[in-house]
Amino acid sequence: MIIHVVQPGETIYSIADYYDVSPIILIQENSITDPNNLVIGSSIVILYPETTHMVRPGDTVDSIANNYGISIMQLLRNNPHIADLGLRAGEVLVISYTDDKIREITTNGYSYPFIHSATLRKTLPFLTYLTVFYYQITEGANLVDIDDQNIIQLAKEYGVAPIMLISTMATDGSHDTDLSSTILNSEELQNSLIANALEILRSKGYYGLNINIPFVKPEDRDNFITLVERFSSILKQDGFELFITIYPTSLPHEIGINERNYYAALGQAADQTLLLSYEWATTANAPLGVTSYALIREYLDLAVTLIPSDKISIGIPTIGYIAQMPFIEGESRANSISIEFAIDLAREVGATIYFDYSTQTPFFQYSNDTSNLVWFKDARSIETLTQLVPFYGFNGVGLWNIMRFFTQMWLIINSQYDIKKIL
Repeated sequence: MIIHVVQPGETIYSIADYYDVSPIILIQENSITDPNNLVIGSSIVILYPETTHMVRPGDTVDSIANNYGISIMQLLRNNPHIADLGLRAGEVLVISYTDDKIREITTNGYSYPFIHSATLRKTLPFLTYLTVFYYQITEGANLVDIDDQNIIQLAKEYGVAPIMLISTMATDGSHDTDLSSTILNSEELQNSLIANALEILRSKGYYGLNINIPFVKPEDRDNFITLVERFSSILKQDGFELFITIYPTSLPHEIGINERNYYAALGQAADQTLLLSYEWATTANAPLGVTSYALIREYLDLAVTLIPSDKISIGIPTIGYIAQMPFIEGESRANSISIEFAIDLAREVGATIYFDYSTQTPFFQYSNDTSNLVWFKDARSIETLTQLVPFYGFNGVGLWNIMRFFTQMWLIINSQYDIKKIL
């Protein structure tokens, strides 16, 4: 795999000629919306097919996969455009790439239940788990029902394990620590929460449960550990898998022995732990996506001393952001954008994309009535983050979120790793 950064004067045809690959495949695999007007500083992933197939009349996805001895899921992963366009006589499909797979990993995509069905169908071949976001915990330890039957059924059709997520999180991303405290200090409410979650798990056909209550008061941590341990014991009896979402609020060097024991206990109780930080559509905090890569490594260095590495999945954000500058703490707003929108916006305003190596984040600035900063993830960001999985021996990656299809991310993951299917 090669990641090429577009330079001034280059075209998709000059790049394809330089690397001796098809420009059509480059455009298709990188989802380039305007191949005649490449954005300087944008990234293009270049892969070399090992085996290809030209579609003939009468071919089907089943027949092509059978002829080459690969799974239908692998054929769909190598050619995700099939989900949009179907098979077209005369087109060339990739059967395999020359890159050797590094190892097998799990992928856990987070999605709201209202995801567009076409996007979901295109994404499911790449997933091990689909975490449905989310059942909100309310007063009395009740769970707000969501319309998730269709997304659960579709996931299973693609061999993807649906995961139910429960959280005290509000719709704006805030957490009610008082509500959490009330539930954690009441055995009766804990019993109700467990019973309510079990009823939904059983009736809707979920594979497992993800508990996401990240902001727990220090005095309630022992009670939270007890709750997670109770969930773990009860879920195992019914054959459900337990996930726990963790994202520390302290800097690594500020995490003392008590907090370390807390995270270690949670990791021990759960089957899998996701180190994931959610990024929201708007925020009144400092711009997201600019955490130092060195700091990320510090967190991970600490995490593997507390939790078995093969229980850990690292979170990968898939959202771009745009914010007015200068960013005023508590007042300015940052709005979420797709990766494709970020590239199209850079093209529209004539911006050059730069890359901050300290954060592994591409960005650009432009002015209209105001000065604006745009930051997002690209192929370079994704490659850096996914390489941490084999480096630390992690189980896989958690993706926040999959509401839009991130072409380059899946191209990199699919070409470098075997994606585990458990159903």
